[in-house]
Amino acid sequence: MLWNSVQRLFTLLAVLWGAATLTFIALKLIPGDPVSILSGGANVVDDAFRAQLTHEFGLDQPIWLQYLHYLGHALIGDFGQSYQYREPVVNVIFAALKQTLVLAVGALVLALGLAVLNALATAGRWRVLRALFAGLELCLLSTPVYWLGIILLSVFSFKLQLFPVMGNDGWRSLVLPIITLSLPLAAILSQILRDGLEEALSQPFALTVRTRGAGETRLRLRHGLRHASLAASTLTGTMLANVLSGSILTETVFGRAGIGKITLQAIASRDMPLVLGIVMLSALLFVIINLLVDAAYLLVDPRLRKRTS
Repeated sequence: MLWNSVQRLFTLLAVLWGAATLTFIALKLIPGDPVSILSGGANVVDDAFRAQLTHEFGLDQPIWLQYLHYLGHALIGDFGQSYQYREPVVNVIFAALKQTLVLAVGALVLALGLAVLNALATAGRWRVLRALFAGLELCLLSTPVYWLGIILLSVFSFKLQLFPVMGNDGWRSLVLPIITLSLPLAAILSQILRDGLEEALSQPFALTVRTRGAGETRLRLRHGLRHASLAASTLTGTMLANVLSGSILTETVFGRAGIGKITLQAIASRDMPLVLGIVMLSALLFVIINLLVDAAYLLVDPRLRKRTS
């Protein structure tokens, strides 16, 4: 147990170090000077003010010293002050994270609900309906999130005027973004759950359950879905990546304030402390989610508990 904990801690530190290093290198390779971008150009402010900003941001130091400064402070959770917002990076991120979490959680819940209903309705039955849904899932997986958002905006906002075009005002402004973000997630979850459910229903335990007089609905809900969820849970990390990347595009299309908006602004303005904070938060979430998935395996599959005992 102690060695396992040490390994997990080392993995966490390695992931955070890699994320911080790659982000630092990428931002330094992108053309553009953050001082020039934030000050409006060389002809807007004088050289003295530019030199003051350069010193304030620490950009007058050697590259290796800037790297060590960012890395050392990032690993202890101190991401400094945002160049653009002129306030602590943590405050900026958490203010935007509240909006993104509502969108992400709503999309995940809707995607899970649609995937479960789809898998229960089509697994091992009604081949025509199964083929129809499989084709629809393939189309959704092949369609960019921003394109889905534009279609939904064109139909339900511009033409039917049922939902607002942009903003964060009320639950109505969440409907179209949640649907946009959830459809590709529901498509991939449906495929995995349906395949896992069909495999579970072909196992010997399914025949045993049927011989005991259990109905098909009870077999699918109580036994089949439990086995199918093992395969789906392995995609949690990928789904998290889809939610994070999809939220940036979704929030941009629908003009929502959130992590997506501040990420694009931070990259455009070369706001390294803010970009670094967002990337480190994403990396930390990936590690935490994977640890939770490993723990969930023990709850879902009793055989794993026996092996570890």
